[in-house]
Amino acid sequence: MTTSAYDTDLDRNPANHQPLSPLPFLERAASVYPDHIAIIHGPMRRSYADFYARARRLASALARHGIGKNDTVAAMLPNTPAMLECHYGVPMCGAVLNTLNTRLDAAIIAFSLDHGEAKVLITDREFSKTIKEALALCKAKPLVIDYDDPVYDGPGERLGSLEYEEFVAAGDPDYAWVMPTDEWDAIALNYTSGTTGDPKGVVYHHRGANLLATSNILTGQMGRHPVYLWTLPMFHCNGWCFPWSISLVAGTHVCLRQVRAKAMYDALADHGVTHLCGAPIVMSALLNAPAEERRDFPQTVSFFTAAAPPPEAVLAGMKQAGFEVTHLYGLTECYGPAVVNDWNRDWDALPAPEQAVLKARQGVRYPALEGLDVLDPETMQPVPRDGATLGEVMMRGNVVMKGYLKNAKSTQAAFAGGWFHTGDLGVRYPDGYIQLKDRSKDIIISGGENISSIEVEDALYKHPAIQAAAVVARPDEKWGETPCAFVELKPGKTATEAEIVAWCRQHLAAFKCPKTVIFTEVPKTSTGKIQKFRLREMAKAL
Repeated sequence: MTTSAYDTDLDRNPANHQPLSPLPFLERAASVYPDHIAIIHGPMRRSYADFYARARRLASALARHGIGKNDTVAAMLPNTPAMLECHYGVPMCGAVLNTLNTRLDAAIIAFSLDHGEAKVLITDREFSKTIKEALALCKAKPLVIDYDDPVYDGPGERLGSLEYEEFVAAGDPDYAWVMPTDEWDAIALNYTSGTTGDPKGVVYHHRGANLLATSNILTGQMGRHPVYLWTLPMFHCNGWCFPWSISLVAGTHVCLRQVRAKAMYDALADHGVTHLCGAPIVMSALLNAPAEERRDFPQTVSFFTAAAPPPEAVLAGMKQAGFEVTHLYGLTECYGPAVVNDWNRDWDALPAPEQAVLKARQGVRYPALEGLDVLDPETMQPVPRDGATLGEVMMRGNVVMKGYLKNAKSTQAAFAGGWFHTGDLGVRYPDGYIQLKDRSKDIIISGGENISSIEVEDALYKHPAIQAAAVVARPDEKWGETPCAFVELKPGKTATEAEIVAWCRQHLAAFKCPKTVIFTEVPKTSTGKIQKFRLREMAKAL
């Protein structure tokens, strides 16, 4: 084999090759726009120079406590400045950020702390009750740092010996933070809803975080200095990588602890918000707000939504209210959204019902996703592009996870045949756009949160009066979907809907509990397998 001139004396070296990472985004923004407002939180305004200095202080303080490469730092925080600082400060000392779902129960939090081997836990006072229980349950003994947000005035206690502001203040604002030695190094750990047993730890790398963050900017057509409202939880797929995206264009983060209509309208009017992300519940809150909570705003606001596609009436209402809705699709395993319903201007001339049908499709791949297809999982061949033949949605590219932490079997299964198997069933149209038709994992997406039907069923089966139970998604205008339980009682036993829901609340996080309970004989096949497709039809008809 002849060596080409293009392969001779043209090697990689530090001058021409650096690992991709989102961390330099903040350094650049602070250098070019030091006085631009990076973060708004209640009355607080923080510049990019201060944001960068505080991220370095956090990295420095963690390093002084022995935290380094591949150590896990867990964060139980709402959408606050501290959570933004963690997205930079934690990986700046080589550590891995594990953002915890603030809505989960103590047992799942304890599992995550143990499985991820958390060395540090930064926790907001609001969640002290759950965290106290979790720390009592878990074997891990992380350094606990309490965050006392000045905007929060509710109940809660300090659990550790250190307070976040004191911890950060002790760090060095000129700390020489570290780039990853390899762009394949882990930057974040996210636990995805477990469909069978415990959640799986999805590991992100620096390269993927950089590329997905950049793709968000391209997909959202975000020019310089956008104003981004934090309605999407930052614990969810690292806020779809937007904590990193916004620095790339020196935008402003408007933090919001709680998603409430008045607070959103105030931010839209007072801060000139240009972009936000959210589940159907956020749209519902905006559209159903009472007149006294609404505010007028002159700008058109880009609204990115994932999960169930918005109904036609909701899309029309959002447009009238000043929002341009874009439908996205993704999973924890692909850093959040990796598919977008890229709108064709020719479709603007179509009647509203036809536009709604097109908007319901999940769409085409993000710029950073190299492959998106609907394949037959048996043959691994593409299904016909006829909008009717069902297959499994699969992906490949640089914004697919490294794999599942300490779970080689699940990682190998997820990547079988050189594609990431989403577990979602869909079709592909002649123009290449995909649309989901079902979820083979039976995941219910309610208010943007994944709920495992199997986990809810496990709780139901523990009830002494229940003989058979099955849980499916019921369409819901406010939440997108809610869990609907079909319950078959044991002979001679009785129970009410209220009793069943109360039972579930003892065993599950509140958002996972069924919103509807139907007492009926659960339909089964001749082999005794529950026919969920029939239950879905029944739930839709309710």
